[in-house]
Amino acid sequence: MNDHRTAPSDAARRTPVSDGASGAEAAEIRRFRERLGLPALIDVHTHFMPERVLHKVWNYFDTNGPLIGGLEWPITYRKAEAERAALLREFGVRAFTSMLYPHKPGMATWLNAWAADFAGRTPDCLHTATLFPEPGVQTYVREAVEAGARVFKAHVQVGAYAPDDELLDAAWAVLADAGIPVVIHCGSGPAPGKHTGPAPIARVLARHPRLRLIVAHLGMPEYEEFLGLAERYEEVRLDTTMAFTDFTERFMPFPPRALPRIAALGDRVLLGSDFPNIPYPYLHQLHALERLDLGPEWLRAVCHDNAARLFGW
Repeated sequence: MNDHRTAPSDAARRTPVSDGASGAEAAEIRRFRERLGLPALIDVHTHFMPERVLHKVWNYFDTNGPLIGGLEWPITYRKAEAERAALLREFGVRAFTSMLYPHKPGMATWLNAWAADFAGRTPDCLHTATLFPEPGVQTYVREAVEAGARVFKAHVQVGAYAPDDELLDAAWAVLADAGIPVVIHCGSGPAPGKHTGPAPIARVLARHPRLRLIVAHLGMPEYEEFLGLAERYEEVRLDTTMAFTDFTERFMPFPPRALPRIAALGDRVLLGSDFPNIPYPYLHQLHALERLDLGPEWLRAVCHDNAARLFGW
């Protein structure tokens, strides 16, 4: 089992960040942390996956595919794996994830094997796993939990499956019993899927009210409906991935009337970024949260304390 308190290896620490622009951004992020008195950031929504899979993802973004709403979406951090991990460390990210996900049956087990290996050689990455509605899902989810998985990723839009599919019911029960969080892309942004939206998630939570779902992207664009689920279920959390940024506000703006609700849920909102697959600098996500003006205590909790408490860091 990966010891989440182990420091990165000397080799990992020596991996260079490749350009001066990255160094300047790291300095600005350090000043952001210093303003808040934060020793580090914890980012629950970063993507590391097998390189050939990640390159296919990048190619999809390059072609402005329908799952991203046909948007122009340049990849800001198109770097090699070691450089990306080193860059997060330069940014002061103390812990991050390897969000990966299958789009068809038969992929989850080998993705989980890759993620377990990645976590073993990347001690500051929270051991991540995934799942898909298919025969045997309960078994391999339980095996991943027993192997030390700390967080799961589910992608309802890309996987094109119903989260309340009966095939997943026993797997959700395993995760609820183990208290393992699941970062789930279930909102209908940037483009709707057949099974996206709050209604299927509400049915999952009705069956498994203790399931620790972390709704990715604040559930955009159904922000208010997913806030309602978080208000109803105390184990539901939301991550900030791409929310409030200039890019997202152009096509799926967060409703200002809902800001008091997200302020009130400040102990259950977690920093997420979508690094490296973002069309702007990492720093912009932090500034987007800061300019909400919800106060330093809220911002410290979102950027570090809530995830530290959830994952026992």
